[in-house]
Amino acid sequence: MSSRRLTTAQALVAFLTRQFTERDGERQRLVAATWGIFGHGNVAGLGQALVQSAAAHAGSTDPATGMPYHQGRNEQAMVHAAVGYARQRKRLSAHAVTTSIGPGATNLVTGAALATISHLPVLLLPGDVFATRPADPVLQQLETPQAGDVSVNDCLRPVSRYFDRITRPEALIPAALAAMRVLADPVDTGAVTLALPQDVQAEAYDWPEEFFRERVWTVRRPAPDPAELTAAADAVRAARRPLIVAGGGVHHSAAEDALARLADATGIPVASTQAGKGSLRHDHPADVGGIGHTGTATADELARAADLVIGVGTRWSDFTTASSTLFAAPGVRFVNLNIAAYDGHKMAGLPLVADARAGLDALAGALAGYRVDDALRAARDEGKARWERRVDAVYEAADPGAAPTQPQVLGALDSVVGDDDILINAAGSLPGDLHKLWRARSRDQYHVEYAYSCMGYEIPAAIGVSLAAPGRPVWALVGDGTYLMMPTEIVTAVQEGIGIKVVILQNHGYASIGGLSESVGAERFATAYRYPDGDGGYTGAPLPVDLAANAASLGMRVLRAASVRELREALASARAYEGPVCVYVETVTGTGPDAPPAQAWWDVPVAEAATRPAAVKAREEYDRQAAARRRHL
Repeated sequence: MSSRRLTTAQALVAFLTRQFTERDGERQRLVAATWGIFGHGNVAGLGQALVQSAAAHAGSTDPATGMPYHQGRNEQAMVHAAVGYARQRKRLSAHAVTTSIGPGATNLVTGAALATISHLPVLLLPGDVFATRPADPVLQQLETPQAGDVSVNDCLRPVSRYFDRITRPEALIPAALAAMRVLADPVDTGAVTLALPQDVQAEAYDWPEEFFRERVWTVRRPAPDPAELTAAADAVRAARRPLIVAGGGVHHSAAEDALARLADATGIPVASTQAGKGSLRHDHPADVGGIGHTGTATADELARAADLVIGVGTRWSDFTTASSTLFAAPGVRFVNLNIAAYDGHKMAGLPLVADARAGLDALAGALAGYRVDDALRAARDEGKARWERRVDAVYEAADPGAAPTQPQVLGALDSVVGDDDILINAAGSLPGDLHKLWRARSRDQYHVEYAYSCMGYEIPAAIGVSLAAPGRPVWALVGDGTYLMMPTEIVTAVQEGIGIKVVILQNHGYASIGGLSESVGAERFATAYRYPDGDGGYTGAPLPVDLAANAASLGMRVLRAASVRELREALASARAYEGPVCVYVETVTGTGPDAPPAQAWWDVPVAEAATRPAAVKAREEYDRQAAARRRHL
């Protein structure tokens, strides 16, 4: 058997360039690029391997050669960029992330948790301490007296779908193959970690040529079991008030057209989770908007009355179920179309374990001739029209010369974007407003990461999405709290000429948590960005921060807007600008209607014993709402 003498790092890079996915006849590189920050734990191993690969394949147009590289500024942010890329590519292509040992590696944990919770593939390649232990401890090594084989990289185990530590070069062969299997698996995918001791990275080995052959990992579309399909179809036919809840699995499977065909044929209303929004265009007759705590009144009213709820690619999180209070009809039942059996059995539902597109097409065939009655369609259409009028009201600015409210910012953006634009958000009060108010024009326009709702996700994710969808306008919507968490990748966008569009909404604090704090009796304590007041709180004057100046200092073009009129002009200019650009606006309240309040509950426990009136009153309201919780059995 012929062999090739390479270091472990060189072999890994060569292996990764030969891995592909294929679904529906479309082939893509499984690991299309690598992000990295180099330190002593990876510079001589993966750093050398990447530069050698780049030199060997300079000028090549073959997609199976070389490993494109992106220089990051923060390890967590690099994972977010990789996740944004993977989501935009429907999980068929991913990025790798390499770091040094120690803090560089532990900085990966938050991003890894987000990727795994959201079932999005990313390959993590942290450096690790010496496997041969020539000196013990080495720089940045964690010492644990009770175990000699533990390093800080072990904190990545619970947030990885697959983890291995490569302590010998030859151990890379089975580990790399296992890693690719998990990355390409629509059920098991998430963060995959191969921890690479720095000495093993640089160690040479005679690798069998077969290790470097081209491999294609087929992303399967399993069809539903006939018995499960029959049971699901019988349940739908027996229902009088069915409702479909579209989750992120619809997008991952590219099942949007199949969902539209089922909705058109049956008339069943379709609500969407945060991850599923955009599964139908906002103007599709069956689309009733977001569901749950951040949903529309239309969707939530239909949910309360539904006698059958058909979940498609959803995990049934507490925001979707309103902490188990939303689906209130006596005897309500669930059908769960999901590629993961684990999710298919939730809510004591009838499982329909299958790929979302294959399952929807099969269900549509089994329901041939079925259609909901006129009363349900009328309730759907009338509720949808009422909600659209509420959206129009909060978007409208009576005085275009006044400073905008947050909903008016969304209204101004709504007037500027087209079908090709992509909006990214993850945390703060914006996800709630977007879920209720945004009119998704295309299947991938709405990109709100709300499974882990990680502050700081938006800017790096926008870079990843831009790499996955070149030429399309990509907007990162951030509040001041989120911006302060992670503005570092603005430098990366500037360096690589990636034309992301950042909108900073300055409201001088944690507005979302401030509102929640007030509702649970914590009186907005320490949620504003203000000077201390001398009584243990932070109610003094606003802090003299200038986030627009900060963004400009990182190399971004910045447009300031002080009114609705100026905001519309700035957003239009930003959309036309090809380079990275920021629109900065201070938002206010009271100059127009606020966004509609939550249409359903969310369970955040309130102090059961308290002396302050606000907490006592909040607990009374909590007990009232909690009484409506139910277990679906």
